[in-house]
Amino acid sequence: MRVLSGIQPTGRPHWGNYFGAIRQYIDLQDEQESYYFVANLHALTTVRDPKLLAEYTLDAAIDLLALGLDPARATLFVQSDVPEVSELCWLLMTGAPMGLLERCHAYKDKKAKGLPADAGLFNYPVLMAADILAYDADTVPVGDDQLQHIEVCRDLAASFNHQFGEVFVMPKAKILDASAKVPGIDGEKMSKSYNNTLEIFDDPKAQRKKIMRITTDSRPMDQPKEPAGDHLFQLYSLVATSDQREAMGALYRRGGFGYGEVKKALADAAERYFAEPRSRRAELASQPARVREILADGAERGRKKASQVLARAKEACGLII
Repeated sequence: MRVLSGIQPTGRPHWGNYFGAIRQYIDLQDEQESYYFVANLHALTTVRDPKLLAEYTLDAAIDLLALGLDPARATLFVQSDVPEVSELCWLLMTGAPMGLLERCHAYKDKKAKGLPADAGLFNYPVLMAADILAYDADTVPVGDDQLQHIEVCRDLAASFNHQFGEVFVMPKAKILDASAKVPGIDGEKMSKSYNNTLEIFDDPKAQRKKIMRITTDSRPMDQPKEPAGDHLFQLYSLVATSDQREAMGALYRRGGFGYGEVKKALADAAERYFAEPRSRRAELASQPARVREILADGAERGRKKASQVLARAKEACGLII
């Protein structure tokens, strides 16, 4: 199995990013080959400040390393450091049907809202296809909302293969665990756009204050409560041990407690859960040259594989004479 996954550098990661995706990506790094990249070319569609994009890109790499990605077991690199992907993107665009791209969610939704959409957004799925196909990836972990991009990738690869021969490996989506969807501090899905996030690397004191402000219902303290579906309990379950979860569930069903007690337990459990990654991140952030070396080494490995695939594609369609 060859796994590929990318993360956009658009800000600091929150619990939803980690439990809903990043943790599951990293769990796959022990497969035959794993490629992880910071998708700074994709981020250009939304981040237009050059200094900010560079900062976000380095931060995203540090975050992944701090959260457990091991460069000795997986290849980590920055997307733009493998220019073969951009060239491959052009080969795919020459045969990409306009109708296929017009049906893609991000572009279609923006147009439906009357918002301006640029060519970068329109061709975003083609670049994503190039990201996947450049490394002969056969497994791509995605959430339900990203499944369309894998379908587009398969369509483009199948069309190219039909026209020029069997060039590309056909990738398959690995759907991420839907149960890992994380509620925000208001009970809605955790999202930066809703301003309801808990950042992984927040200062523990700042995070504790945010946790203590989590919205709850107004049921009296002595009333028993069913933990299933309670967003405060859901958050606690993510960072507590199994024994702690069971004890908290029993407390809910018994009643006679206040939500402030649960919030304090959540803040304590979160501080313990993320203590090691937070410490590792501080160490990595103090050694940016070391992180850049890891990314350079990853880019070299990535380019070695991508250049093989690109040469195969160029020869198939007559660009090598």
